[in-house]
Amino acid sequence: MKPGKVRPLALAIIRHNRRSLVAEGYDSVKAEHYYRPLGGAIEFGESAAETVVRELREEIGAELRDPRYLGTLENIFTYDGQRGHEIIMLYEAALADPASYAQESFESREDDETEFRAVWKPLADFGPGRPPLYPDGLLELLSAAAEGKG
Repeated sequence: MKPGKVRPLALAIIRHNRRSLVAEGYDSVKAEHYYRPLGGAIEFGESAAETVVRELREEIGAELRDPRYLGTLENIFTYDGQRGHEIIMLYEAALADPASYAQESFESREDDETEFRAVWKPLADFGPGRPPLYPDGLLELLSAAAEGKG
């Protein structure tokens, strides 16, 4: 995270059997476990749809099919004591290999060598009194879509 910079991201919403694939995270300053869809920074000259395809290939070795634009969220937040600001383009997509859906978790590492794990979680696992799903507004967007309101 570069202080004072707005970061453009693209995240992939991948769902299967009423569960979504999300990365586990931990904020040591807040002492908070949280979850976030997979994806990452949009590189110069790269479309957001290309970003989600590239990021899922890099992060979990999976190919995506049919990325479909869902919407954009703005996320102004504090992580590990530092303020951040992101503009996030959300894409719903499917994993190209059906066998990937049987995998309970995916071990991965970021470009900076930070290790993380991605797991399948139902939306009911997030919200008040439970670990948050970031970015802010995502849980409401996905819940509305699941109820046929969006």
